[in-house]
Amino acid sequence: MVYKKIQLSFKIKKSVLAFGSQTKNTVCFASGKAAYVSHVHLDLTDPNDLASFEKDIRFFLKKKPNVIAYDLHPEYQSTKSALRLTPNTYRFIPVQHHHAHIASCMAENGLKNQKVIGVAFDGTGLGADNHIWGAEFLICDYRSFKRAGHLKEIPLLGGERAILEPWRLSAFWLDGKLQGIDKKKWVLLKKIRDKGINSPLASSMGRFFDAAASLILGKKRARFEAELAIALEKIAVHPKTKVQGYKFKILKDNAGYIIDPVEVFKGITRDLKSGRPKGEISFRFHLSVAEMISRMSLALRRDTGISKVALSGGVFQNSLLLRLSLGLLYEEGFAVLLHKNLNANDSGLSLGQAIIAGS
Repeated sequence: MVYKKIQLSFKIKKSVLAFGSQTKNTVCFASGKAAYVSHVHLDLTDPNDLASFEKDIRFFLKKKPNVIAYDLHPEYQSTKSALRLTPNTYRFIPVQHHHAHIASCMAENGLKNQKVIGVAFDGTGLGADNHIWGAEFLICDYRSFKRAGHLKEIPLLGGERAILEPWRLSAFWLDGKLQGIDKKKWVLLKKIRDKGINSPLASSMGRFFDAAASLILGKKRARFEAELAIALEKIAVHPKTKVQGYKFKILKDNAGYIIDPVEVFKGITRDLKSGRPKGEISFRFHLSVAEMISRMSLALRRDTGISKVALSGGVFQNSLLLRLSLGLLYEEGFAVLLHKNLNANDSGLSLGQAIIAGS
């Protein structure tokens, strides 16, 4: 069997087998001061990937783990497989998706159990409140986490259909004032939203990128998840003159900070109408997200005194966003943790699950 060994800077209390995520899945066995991460199973809905996943699970079960760790999402095939194991044989521990992302990054950087500001940006992950999370600012260590901030939640109009028709998202942010949309369809979608039908709330950064990309590129549909976001990064051009990102608000309530980005979409619309090159608009959008990370990290450092920031989640595969974010965070004196041996996407999730469940 092919696996990657991750040397840990601390000892796992009990051996753990972690079942990972639904897509870009890996499984991880952790014991003592080492963790072993399998190769990637791209999508567990694919019979071949599922068979490979199950083969790796059988291999690691022979190591006799004490603990089984799995994602909170009940519909993940990995979660279902974990919960099919014999009761009373293992201790079962569910792990929140974004906490696992940050724990994975921490472990790769040799951190022991100390608190960090965790920035977890991805498409979807089930939150502790049963809503879809994906643009999260956590204060966490291996044992616990607090959701200290997030992007404002919006309804995914039509559920997963919003991923392939991201115009629905940009139309929501602009309250229907989107050029070229089907007004009758928009009225229908609003009725669906108002009745709470197939419109789950999401704070997803992946969907935020989809919405902006749909608006900037003038494309209403995507063939696959993140297609337009990838295209948006490719066209980005640094303006010849110094620019700032688009405006946004950071609000605070009893639960923490909330980023309200509606002004980002209004600013993009103004730039498009003025004829500004789309490459420059793309750059300003990326800079806006980097500024969100910087400003939120500053606010959380003021609140907690923590100056280490861990970046994880599939959105950080965007090299432009990563570069801009690092520049701003370093300017403010933060120590930044990035993945070293594993990818920032869900393939690193099982390591985080194992560390949390074994701590």
